[in-house]
Amino acid sequence: MQMYDNTERPQRAILISIDTGDYDAEASLEELKELMRSAGGETIATVSQKRDKPDSATCLGSGRLLEVKEFAQANDIDLLVFDCELTPTQIRNLEAETDIRTIDRTMLILDIFALHAKTNEGKLQVELAQLKYLMPRLTGKGREMSRLGGGIGTRGPGESKLETDRRHIRRRIETLKEELSHITDRRNQLRSRRSKDGIITVAIVGYTNAGKSTLMNTLTQAGVLSEDKLFATLDPTSRSLKLPNGVSVMMIDTVGLVRRLPHHLVEAFKSTLEEAALADIIVNVCDATSEEYQLHLDVTTSLLHDLGCESSPIITAFNKCDLLSPDDIPHNSGSVLISAKTGNGIDKLLEAIEENLPVQIKRFNMLLPFQKANLIAPLRYMGALISEEYTADGILVTANIEKPKWHIYEPYEI
Repeated sequence: MQMYDNTERPQRAILISIDTGDYDAEASLEELKELMRSAGGETIATVSQKRDKPDSATCLGSGRLLEVKEFAQANDIDLLVFDCELTPTQIRNLEAETDIRTIDRTMLILDIFALHAKTNEGKLQVELAQLKYLMPRLTGKGREMSRLGGGIGTRGPGESKLETDRRHIRRRIETLKEELSHITDRRNQLRSRRSKDGIITVAIVGYTNAGKSTLMNTLTQAGVLSEDKLFATLDPTSRSLKLPNGVSVMMIDTVGLVRRLPHHLVEAFKSTLEEAALADIIVNVCDATSEEYQLHLDVTTSLLHDLGCESSPIITAFNKCDLLSPDDIPHNSGSVLISAKTGNGIDKLLEAIEENLPVQIKRFNMLLPFQKANLIAPLRYMGALISEEYTADGILVTANIEKPKWHIYEPYEI
């Protein structure tokens, strides 16, 4: 009896780019390769063609398409991935010409999001984005797509399969929107509760794979999945962090960004991204080892601007600096150089967060007379008291005190 190994091999893909000069096609193609790796596929070859505009029928020119077809047949290719958004007609023509399943950049990103979404909210957001993307791409296949209803009152020309599918998708989209609105309401209640309790929030944002989850784990031991992949984590995580000055803040990890992020995804994940918009402080994590770090910063800054975050203090943290020589490390005014993996520079990042706190806090070392012992109770209530010791001369107190109350305790400072 012969035994066979029932392992599933990664899908083999050709990545195809149409260089119209509108953006850096080579860099975008490299990013598409990373997206393919995150989806669990294997890139066998990349193809790029310079054109004034994509061909309306097949995106690629006929000659280059023939080359792709012959290469695919010779190398057992499973998938063609285009680094642009394809129309339903283009997908149908490409699959008919090559007999290979064809997807575009947006479909690949949606697949990665579906793979990595773990929470109920994340799954709902991904499904909503997928359905919104699918809706205009439903195309009929002629007579075999039409059907008649069954039973009295349904006989007649019937409803086409295409119309039925569209109706079901519209109904499902409305259901998803309603479910997400309930989740958004709960998230808003949490935000208002934090605000009422005076909790300071710090949002970690940045380009995907910049090290946001690793930084979150280093700061708070959150146990968030961190891998060298694009979109390794999608679901927001919140953890408490006590700063060196004794102030506790809420750290919030947000979904990563990518250039040309599909509009449907931005809309679907808007409630998650609003965590950044409503945060007191924003930490923009950037991969210092990337040759395109400035572009990554621009993408993040643009989205933060769209979310209305201009008034919030933004701290730029260049991550992975341990992998660079001092001469190669980027320098921006007000930026912090860190390594989330080794912990280098984390103290500087915490100092920057302290400096940007909405309330200015100072650590006081005081000797309170016994008759002023009543001044300690408010410090205990606010969680500002660090230590107290009763001595023959009075009460030695160390506490973090907000600026409006400095004048009360300054006479007793030592």
